[in-house]
Amino acid sequence: MNHKLPTMLGPREHVEAGGLLSYGPDRADLYRRAAIYVDKILRGAKPAVLPVEQPTRFDLVINLKTAKALGLTIPQSFLLRADQVIQ
Repeated sequence: MNHKLPTMLGPREHVEAGGLLSYGPDRADLYRRAAIYVDKILRGAKPAVLPVEQPTRFDLVINLKTAKALGLTIPQSFLLRADQVIQ
């Protein structure tokens, strides 16, 4: 916070540690989907024929404490879209 620059991060853990906001794939969902892939392979599916998957669930996390420290006002419409708002 020495330079007071707003940052957008990927992992939600960085916002929980003091970053301003993050938007990235829901990691728990990624792990569940990976487990399904592993199960298919262990049951005999050939990895080369399994389709490539992309994340389908994303999380927006906003840290209002950091926004206040930076002198930023986050619009209410943006806060309503957030999956988690850290007070």
